Amino acid sequence: MTTPRELLAQVKSAIVEVSPEEAEAKLGTATFLDVREPDEYQQGTIPDAVHLPRGNLEFGVEGRLPDKARPVVVYCAGGSRSAFAAKTLADLGYRDVVSMTGGFNRWKDEGRRWEAPRTLTADQRNRYQRHLLLPEVSEKGQVKLLDSKVLLLGAGGLGSPAALYLAAAGVGTIGIIDMDVVDESNLQRQVLHNMDRVGERKVDSAKKTLTALNPDVTVATYDVRLGADNILEIIHGYDLIVDGTDNFPTRYLVNDASLLERIPVVHGSIFRFEGQVTVFDPYNGPCYRCLIPEPPPAELAPSCAEAGVLGVLPGIVGSIQAVEAIKMLLGLGDPLVGRLLAYDSLEEQFRTFNVRRDPTCPACGDDAGEIVIAEYDDLCMPHPR
Repeated sequence: MTTPRELLAQVKSAIVEVSPEEAEAKLGTATFLDVREPDEYQQGTIPDAVHLPRGNLEFGVEGRLPDKARPVVVYCAGGSRSAFAAKTLADLGYRDVVSMTGGFNRWKDEGRRWEAPRTLTADQRNRYQRHLLLPEVSEKGQVKLLDSKVLLLGAGGLGSPAALYLAAAGVGTIGIIDMDVVDESNLQRQVLHNMDRVGERKVDSAKKTLTALNPDVTVATYDVRLGADNILEIIHGYDLIVDGTDNFPTRYLVNDASLLERIPVVHGSIFRFEGQVTVFDPYNGPCYRCLIPEPPPAELAPSCAEAGVLGVLPGIVGSIQAVEAIKMLLGLGDPLVGRLLAYDSLEEQFRTFNVRRDPTCPACGDDAGEIVIAEYDDLCMPHPR
């Protein structure tokens, strides 16, 4: 019978081992894979290492390390588990894998750079476990969401579903700006609110709903009119803006301010049975002025109060905005930058249209002048939803 020591020797004879000094030279070019248990990982790790416990390696590594050609440095506490892990990776088709001798203990003892990772609590791991099962999100992505700050423009039809799903997803700070009060006519579509809150400030009602849904979330409220005098101060420090506004003056104002602050905007709009979503990523794609250089006349842009809106429609469009926001925050997939997603609920059909950045755009074009934050109320009247 083969003893564990003999088995380890056999495995080490079949893999490549490197010293911590040799491993350190691979920082930035190789992926460092920490195969220790969670309690060990919480005590410290090599910066930017991917954590995947040895017991989950076979069924989890291809999701976490999809590029089998990229060099991998595997380490554990002392160098034994990493040797077995390196052999497993080679068997799975990874072409350049080494095990670090002495493991993290030796790395740390020799004074090399390490850090105490930000980890989730037991309650958070339970709450977000479906996210943690996604290799594209995992604990690292969930921590990033908890550290993210998203500003919602409006606590109405679009802001309601977006806010609910962003809070449920664990976005750590959610700002909400709205100067309206809850009206009974809102409840057909604005699911943040309820009958008990009719007459209450919308931002206060929204905060009650979101904090009850997820205590991890900090809700910042702005019960003010968004204008040229306060927009830069309000949006400063946020990672992303979810735009649920419904009038052209505010959209142009938000566009210009987001370009100045270089904050991406997930834009949504609804009308009757139709909705649209796109993402304006400053200077990486078109801006709102590239899409709509000039507003239509007020008589050609009736409000939902005048023309109506299907109650469930903002739930669909606002949820898509939440998806796009999370994708932008985590760098996932292909966000709707340079694309406009149009939804027709009567046909139950989605269409995608390409939107190009306008080189002559007065806001983000090649020869655009200095951006001046100004009021645009003269463009057309606001349209309450």
